[in-house]
Amino acid sequence: MTDLGTGASPAHVDLRYRRLLFRCWHRGTQESDFTLGSFAETSLTSLDSGQLDRLEALLECTDPDLFDWILVGIDPPAQHDHDVVRLLREFCVSRHRAPPQNGQPRN
Repeated sequence: MTDLGTGASPAHVDLRYRRLLFRCWHRGTQESDFTLGSFAETSLTSLDSGQLDRLEALLECTDPDLFDWILVGIDPPAQHDHDVVRLLREFCVSRHRAPPQNGQPRN
């Protein structure tokens, strides 16, 4: 049995997911940890192998750059201007549009 269309074994795929999840939750700044970690928790299993490659490449970038590209909306350099950045932006926007919990107003 393989996954991600790459011929990788399920154990290899699971290890890749766990490593990416760890890297996303341990960036160095709380804001980046929360943004990337939350995205990874909800989205990793829906990403294909190429998207996982692009996410891994993004994790090599600095937190300030990622913050600018994802949250501020500054255009990333060409090598990082791709679907994963757009998915991260959409994820962040959708979290801010979520209805308040238990009828509580947003701060």
